[in-house]
Amino acid sequence: MECISVFDMLKIGVGPSSSHTLGPWRAAERWIKELKTANNFDSVEKITVNLYGSLSLTGKGHATDYAVMLGLYGANPETIPTEKISEIISDIKNTNIILFNNEKDLAFNPKTDIIFNKKFLPFHANALKFSAICNGKKITSTFYSIGGGFVVKEERKNSKRNFEIKCTFPYPIDKGTELLQFCKNLNQSISQVVLENEKSIRSETEIDSELKRIWETMLESMYLGCHTEGNLPGGLNVRRRAYDMHLNLKGKTPYNNPVEWIYSIRDTEVKFRQILKWVSCFALAVNEVNASLGRVVTAPTNGSAGVIPAVLMYYLVIENHDGNFEDIKKFLLVAGEIGSIFKKGATISAAMGGCQAEIGVSSAMAAGALTELLGGTPEQVLVAAEIAMEHHLGLTCDPIGGLVQIPCIERNAMGAIKAINAAELALDTNPENVKVPLDKVVNTMWETAKDMHSKYKETSEGGLAVGVYLTDC
Repeated sequence: MECISVFDMLKIGVGPSSSHTLGPWRAAERWIKELKTANNFDSVEKITVNLYGSLSLTGKGHATDYAVMLGLYGANPETIPTEKISEIISDIKNTNIILFNNEKDLAFNPKTDIIFNKKFLPFHANALKFSAICNGKKITSTFYSIGGGFVVKEERKNSKRNFEIKCTFPYPIDKGTELLQFCKNLNQSISQVVLENEKSIRSETEIDSELKRIWETMLESMYLGCHTEGNLPGGLNVRRRAYDMHLNLKGKTPYNNPVEWIYSIRDTEVKFRQILKWVSCFALAVNEVNASLGRVVTAPTNGSAGVIPAVLMYYLVIENHDGNFEDIKKFLLVAGEIGSIFKKGATISAAMGGCQAEIGVSSAMAAGALTELLGGTPEQVLVAAEIAMEHHLGLTCDPIGGLVQIPCIERNAMGAIKAINAAELALDTNPENVKVPLDKVVNTMWETAKDMHSKYKETSEGGLAVGVYLTDC
């Protein structure tokens, strides 16, 4: 039984895409480690990278070429000052030299050494192959970016869906029914069961520290998005909307940092329309930061990074003014577990399942997590997750220009609103009367993904991507 930690589902990284940016970045890091393990790194004379399938078709809009260069350069997506990204990329392009892993200069021309191949490799839609000339001999290594920043190797191609076993939990969970059984046997909430699993691989102090870092990154991305004006990069000239929305919504209470900002929002008059606008503003803010190569939390992907922080922020500033870190902790633990159930039973890759695998999963994660905070039973938590996904089934991934902007950014706002509504519906539902359990909707999502035409799976070859001309934007 596969083991996926909450910290596998919630990762800190640079936008705009977990599968097309963070995944290739991590793949480059892993390739360097392979070279070092095999004692080939010092003898590398030349490197090239081939991108395949969706990584090639939408790679430019998703900054896949940038991610590859930054990974080869040795930058860490969790810590690199994002303002330095353009400087590093420009230096590589202008000199046609890359400081390989920050250790040795190699000739590298991004125009010819990063090759975009439209064809798909059999195992997964997101494939990239690294090649190196070492002592005159060519060696290659192929990786697959399977969504949410997860990267796997080609040689594991015989499994149904490729995962890596990272640990062994005391309460192994693949399905919602198994999760509920553990909750019943232990007489614990979902967050408590998940916490026990996490404590088997790290201390609670480490868990708290990492969850705080994740929340702080989410909060910073919302804050930055709400306070940054202008247009997004990429050529569509999409205006940042969170700035204007925030300007119209914020009250007169002064603040100097994100924490004070939370209290200033609590002091504003909030009616139903304002709630909708605030939640949308939070979600838009995160994904506008994501679209501009900013730092966000993959939750479970970068393209859907705004849903979970927006719903959690809704709870903290609108629903419960006494919310604290324990609430944040419970929320993230539950969200991570729900996400892992979808990953194990279906996919979180838009290149495999369309946007239902990103926004749909993130909305389900947020809905379930909010339900526990609002006093819902474990059964109602899964009902909320099911409701949220049920109403995202079949959602296509069709980014205009291959950019994670239209319709991706707005979809985060819609996913957040649906999550809140799903939680409220679940709280008023007797789980015994539910006709569609979570495991059925997970399986349905996977079957829908397999039936979906490839042009609706992050290729920019269908839907809005071809229905709207770039000149119209």
